[in-house]
Amino acid sequence: MPLQQKLTADFYARPDVVTIARDLIGKYFFSSFDGVLTGGMVVETEAYSGTSDAACHAHLGRRTKRTQIMYQQGGVAYVYLIYGIYSLFNIVTNVEGTADAVLIRAIEPLEGIEEMRLRRGLAKVESRLTAGPGLLTQALGISTQHNGTDLSGNEIWFEDRGVTVPEDQIIAGPRVGVAYAGADALLPWRFSLKGSRWVSKAKPNYS
Repeated sequence: MPLQQKLTADFYARPDVVTIARDLIGKYFFSSFDGVLTGGMVVETEAYSGTSDAACHAHLGRRTKRTQIMYQQGGVAYVYLIYGIYSLFNIVTNVEGTADAVLIRAIEPLEGIEEMRLRRGLAKVESRLTAGPGLLTQALGISTQHNGTDLSGNEIWFEDRGVTVPEDQIIAGPRVGVAYAGADALLPWRFSLKGSRWVSKAKPNYS
């Protein structure tokens, strides 16, 4: 039987958000609401650093009602809305007072696939089920009401199931939708599992 160990606070509190984003490839992301378990293996992430990254919502110590959660101790959810439609799920990392986060962009669905299909309104299981940050939150039933959720609890959590992803199977490249960040838009802080059909189709835009 494979190891099934919930990621602990120590995993999230490490100081290097880029390392955490890379290490999350091959970990498992789950939600459980009203007894319905859904989730799968993380295949795409992006790192954001509040201290040095112009693409980060909390760049240069910016504190707003939205970003305040990013300054908490690592291991809580930061969920925000884009386009008035899609909720994006991030893990707050590092220690209290340092606003780092990892955006979960895509998972390979493994648990509760039929429930995820219904939540997404799809006629069949296809890559659009969870291949994109706004799609996977719909599939997992996650919304902005889950902002601040403790990831050591039993609603939303991550597991290490003993999967080791070789370095040469992780692709590093620029993040998506951060052209406003100038030179920081080119940072290779987006990580994805090589050859996975579940990685989002979005392309970085530098202009």
